[in-house]
This record gives sequence, C-alpha cells and structure tokens, in this order.
Amino acid sequence: MEAIIRPDKESAAKLVEMIIAAELRRNPSMVLGLATGRTMEEVYRLLAKAYGEGRLDFSLCRTFNLDEYVGLQPSDPHSYRYYMNERLFKQVNVDTRNTHLPNGLAPDLDAECRQYEEKIKRCGGIDLQLLGIGKAGHIGFNEPLSALLSRTRVKTLSPTTVEQNAEFFGGAGNVPSRAITMGVGTILDCRRCILMATGYGKAAVIAKAVEGPITSMISATALQLHSRCTVVVDEEAASQLQEVDYYKWVFENEPEWEEFR
Repeated sequence: MEAIIRPDKESAAKLVEMIIAAELRRNPSMVLGLATGRTMEEVYRLLAKAYGEGRLDFSLCRTFNLDEYVGLQPSDPHSYRYYMNERLFKQVNVDTRNTHLPNGLAPDLDAECRQYEEKIKRCGGIDLQLLGIGKAGHIGFNEPLSALLSRTRVKTLSPTTVEQNAEFFGGAGNVPSRAITMGVGTILDCRRCILMATGYGKAAVIAKAVEGPITSMISATALQLHSRCTVVVDEEAASQLQEVDYYKWVFENEPEWEEFR
C-alpha cells in the first residue's frame, strides 16, 4: 500500500484523474472498476473534461461499478446507475453496453450476484478499481464483519451507512436497507486499486485503514494485502496518519510518480 497526500481535495482528485487517464492511454480496452459518492464527482468531472478536450478515448473501455441499491429503478435519481449515467457515462464516448452495475431489481438477487462475478471474469478481471471509503470503514457496501474473501452478494446496510446516506434520500427512513456489492475478495482481485478520501470526516477511518490492523470490522484494511494499492488523500483526511513525512517523501522521490508530480 502507498499513501499519497495532496494539499487539498481538488489536487487529490486531479491526481486520481491523471492516474486513471494514464492507465486508459496505455490500455484503451481496460476494465475499469468505478465507485460513486460525493468524493468521486470531481474525478468524473475531470475525466469528462479530458474527453471533451480530445485527450481521452473511452470507446473500448469496459466498466464495473462496486454496488447498487436493492429496489431502485435505474431511472431513480438515487440509484447508482443514474449517478454514473449523469456524472460520467453521458459525458464521454463509452459504449453503455459495456457499463455494468448490479441489478438491484433482479427477481433472484443471489443469481444476479453470481452472474455479476461471471461478467467480470469474462472480461478478464478488473484492471483498475476506484474506491471510496465510508465512515464505517467500508469499501463498496462491505459493512463491518464482511469476510475478507467475500464475493459479490447482498448486504444489509449498517446504521452508520444509512445515516451517512440519509441526506441524499431526504431522511434515514427513505434509505434502502439493502444493496448488492462486490465482495472484499472481488475487490482484492483487481490488478490495481486507488482509494480516494478527502476531508477531516474521513481522517480517523483512513488512519485505521492505512496504519491499523487488518480486521473484518473495517473492510478497507484488507487493502493492505493488495500488491498495488494507492491511497490518495488530502491534508485533512491525512491528519491522523502517523507517517505523513515518509509518505510525502516517497511521492516526491520515487521515479514511479515523476510524471504525476
């Protein structure tokens, strides 16, 4: 795991966009894992801007999202399909037939989960997975006590997650109680992953995810097991990390990051 600390949320999003763009240029048919949430909005805006300026081509790219609520229509503004369509897919030249999210309306949700795993396998696996982190320490909707080898499945949302999402639904009582999510093991199968977090509200959980012990209570800690995981945070989200000076030194001195400095 590497931790990169940028001065503010805008420069953190810019770095994530630059990494994704570089990977897409190297591999135009890459399989890209995507996340939703307020943190990702600036990343998607920058990717769409790069496409609009002729610097990126998404025509061969295939995408898989981490999760989707159970019971929401794709046209529902609260659904993650709607979020992705509006924030990214309609803004670039990706073939919508190559954009995949779990179907939270499937009559057999367990079968849908198995089929989602199979779709990922048929595409050769995920090349780069973008991740956010919830205040409960979850990646995707892998809530506390999620098995570290778990696969795509239905999860009941924790009270912390419901409360975190309540503002988007006009109250906690309107938040769906379940979601389909890639499992922790599914996420760990990706070839490269980038976790992005910004703001003081994420500082405590980032410190646990990056420097704390691996535990199923905080599914993001499993990323410590990944051979190529980069955590990009702003100064606020990094404020409780212990080795800040070292992380900054690595970014400023490692040849791998020269093109991004």
